[in-house]
Amino acid sequence: MIRTRSPFRRTAVLAAAGAAALVLAACGGNGDDPARHGGHHGDTASPAASAAASPGQHNAADVAFAQGMIPHHRQAVEMAGLAPGRARSAEVKALAAAIKKAQDPEIKTLSGWLTSWGEDVPATGAMDHSLHGGASGGMMPMQEMDQLEKASGTAFDTAFMEMMIEHHAGAVAMARTEKAEGASPDARALADAVITTQSAEITRMNKLLGTS
Repeated sequence: MIRTRSPFRRTAVLAAAGAAALVLAACGGNGDDPARHGGHHGDTASPAASAAASPGQHNAADVAFAQGMIPHHRQAVEMAGLAPGRARSAEVKALAAAIKKAQDPEIKTLSGWLTSWGEDVPATGAMDHSLHGGASGGMMPMQEMDQLEKASGTAFDTAFMEMMIEHHAGAVAMARTEKAEGASPDARALADAVITTQSAEITRMNKLLGTS
């Protein structure tokens, strides 16, 4: 079990862990069955990732969700892509691979929805999350991404998980907003999968870090 703390993410882990606990509690009471959503954990992509949205069945919240989640997923995939050459833990490498495998197809799905709705797809490098999950939506600033890229071994493992916990918490917050305000059944189903699977991954990472 990895217990080493990264000095620049210590506070964020505790805050994100508390947020994740609230999310999991909320999910437990809404009657949703996680098994029917698939998701980001393991080898099975979410059913919503392959669904085609009906062009007329969406609202502004669905557009905001898709436009916000695309750059969010892109950064998660970027972080996950660093793991094979830098991580020491096999569990961290497996987690990163699962994140990349799930979120790459979801980026394509979200982009397809926006195109079918006649909306703009965020350009590569776009990182505006001012409307989601607080000021940053869990997005990592460039300084911390640079620190992660320079880390290796156990230091990388710890920093990666601490950062990804906060990143996932932002995605869960965005997904809960979509669940509450969105109109597209496909977008709401994808939001369900994000809530279920990323909350489970937060729990998994906290256990590896020794915080739960």
